Formats: sequence, structure tokens, C-alpha cells
Amino acid sequence: MHTQDLTPGGTPSTEAGGSAAKPATAASDTSRFQFLDVLRGLTIASMILVNTSGDASHTYPILAHSRWNGCTFADVIFPCFLFMVGISGAISVTRRLQCGVGKGDIIRAALRRSAILFAFGIVVNGFPHFPMHTLRIFGVLQRIALCYLATTLLFLWFRTRTLIFLTISTLVGYWIILRWAPVPGIGVPGGTIPLLDPHANWPAWLDRHLLPARHLYHQGFYDPEGLLSTVPAIASTLIGSLTGVWLLRERNRGRAARGLLLASMLCLACGLACSHWLPFNKRLWTSSYVLWTGGIDLLALCIAYWLIDILRVTVRWFYPAVVFGTNALGVYIFSELFASLLGSIHVMAYGVSLQHWLYLPLAEAIRNPSIAALSYALLFVCVCFVPAWLLYRNQVFLKV
Repeated sequence: MHTQDLTPGGTPSTEAGGSAAKPATAASDTSRFQFLDVLRGLTIASMILVNTSGDASHTYPILAHSRWNGCTFADVIFPCFLFMVGISGAISVTRRLQCGVGKGDIIRAALRRSAILFAFGIVVNGFPHFPMHTLRIFGVLQRIALCYLATTLLFLWFRTRTLIFLTISTLVGYWIILRWAPVPGIGVPGGTIPLLDPHANWPAWLDRHLLPARHLYHQGFYDPEGLLSTVPAIASTLIGSLTGVWLLRERNRGRAARGLLLASMLCLACGLACSHWLPFNKRLWTSSYVLWTGGIDLLALCIAYWLIDILRVTVRWFYPAVVFGTNALGVYIFSELFASLLGSIHVMAYGVSLQHWLYLPLAEAIRNPSIAALSYALLFVCVCFVPAWLLYRNQVFLKV
């Protein structure tokens, strides 16, 4: 099996941009990067699980996003995927540079991939009816596209130290904007208006002035994947890029794992400390949230690396995760389109959607509504596994 990068950017490589290590063989790539498939697969399966509750009003508690401030299991999933985009993108760019591909060609490929991903995001938002007057412009795939493009360009043109500086500067600058920059026509956060007020904050203000409300999330007053909050999301992706650099430069597996663990503890400690002044908030993607989730991502990667690369636990134990991980974006898009299709078809005899009709037997058989909703979500993940398995079995790896 070849380890594939099904986030944008190609296949894993063996070095990071600008450094001078020897190219590795395809066999060594496979042995070194299978743990990325495992973590990516677990992440995409978790994304599907979180997004497809049988009954949104009774979502199993840990699968529910925080209403505003806070951080649940569900809030950790998307940053982990961006983290994986950063790792895979850094590895892919380096492989292309080592193969003699010019920077211009890499940039053109990144622009093409980002445009395709953004377009897929629009399709997912509009499927199956595509109501143009209320079509949501921002979204998960759109954010992935923008973060991938930004980090690819930054990785191509800047050295590692500069990337570290840019990541820290982004988080500090975004903190300053959310905490002290006056929101036009509204007031100063933490002064004349509450800090991180849902309506009165810079990301929401910018979203309302960029697009009509009917094109925002739930036709509301802001978008959780809006433009300004994508900037700190780029920092989340850059943490992944820097992690990719570390994995490629440090050939000693023990030191590599210790470095991941140390970086994880540092990010977790900084995120927790910063949360006293700027709370965790996924919808605004606060700087403390970036550090906290970055620490969790690094810890998860360290565990996967330790199990598969150091303890040599066979990947057969993680077979479902590998299947999901080698076609991650394809499976995610399928899950979103399939869920939208089930929700748009109405069962006339019952007056409910096909999705709700399929959920009814579970709701009747399981007395606890949260467990019933969780059971539906787990079954939906299993259904999504089928096309992923068919692709994997036939060695078909979808790429953007």
C-alpha cells in the first residue's frame, strides 16, 4: 500500500521546503508515513460522526459543538484535519522540489487544487437544490482550500524560522484584533461591549459587510468559516507544516516522538494559559483555541507515531482508519452529499424526510434519545465506509 495524501497537495515526501536531506525511496516513505493515514482516517471518520447525528436536538453530548465559548471533542476535529493538511502539504511540496519541479508549477497546481476544492464546497452547500439566492459561500471545504493555498505559498517562500514567526505573529495579531480593536459602529471588546460577544465581534462584522446575510451560515449574522477567522485557521495549518518539517528532518524515531510530545505539551500549556484572557472559541477560531487544539493534534500524532513507527504495531489493527485516510476528502464529500440527499427526500406517508424516517426505528428501539442519535451516526459512518473500502480495495486514490 502506498501512503497517499488525500488532503490537497499530493503524496507524502521525505523532506521539507528548503532543507537539504537525501531523498528517500518509495518503500521508506510507505514505512514512515502510514501513521499519517491512520490519524487522517480517524479524523475524517470523527468528522462524519459529528456531522450526522440522527436527531440534532438530542446529539450525544461529546459530539455536540460548544454553543459559543468552550471546546468539546467535536470542536477538535476540524483543526486536526487542517493540521494534517499542513503536514501533507509540506511533505508534498518538498518531494516536488526534490524532483526538480519549479516553484511556479507548484503554485499553479496549488491554485488549481484550491479552486477545485472551493468549488466542491459550493456544491456541497447547495446540493441537491442549489438555491442561488441563499447559497452559502463559505464552508468547511472552502476553508481547507484557502488554508492549503496560503500555507503552500508561505512554505515555498519562507524558511522554518520565518514560518514559526509568522505563526506566532498571526495568533498575537488576531488576539489583539478580537480583544482591543474597536468594532466599527459598535464599540471596544471588553470595554463598551462584552468580549467575544456573538454579534459584536470583528469576524461577524466583516462577514456581514462582505456578504448579504442570506449567503451566510444559516442565513445569520456571521459565518463560522468566515474570512477573518480563516486567518488563525491558517496558523493551525502552519503548525502542521512545521510538524512535517520536524518529522522529515529528525530521522531518529525516539527523538522525533519526544519532540512531538514536547511541542504538544508546550502548545497545550500556552493555550490553557491564554484561555484565561481569550476563551476557547471554535466559531471565532480564537488564538487560545488554535494553541489548545494544536497541542491535542500533536499529542494524537505522537501517539500514532509511537504505536506504528516505534512499537511497530501492524497497521492491520487500524485497517478502517487506513481505508478512510487514503481517500479522506472523497469520503467527506460523499458523506455530506449523501446526508443532504437523505434530508431532501420526503416520505409522504409519514410527512418526514428520508433521514428522519430511517432514524425512527432506532428512536423507537432505544429509549435514550442521545444513544439513539449516536447509533444513527455510527451506522452512517459504517455506510460511508463502504465506498471508501471499494476504492481502497481497487487501489483507487482520489486526488484533487
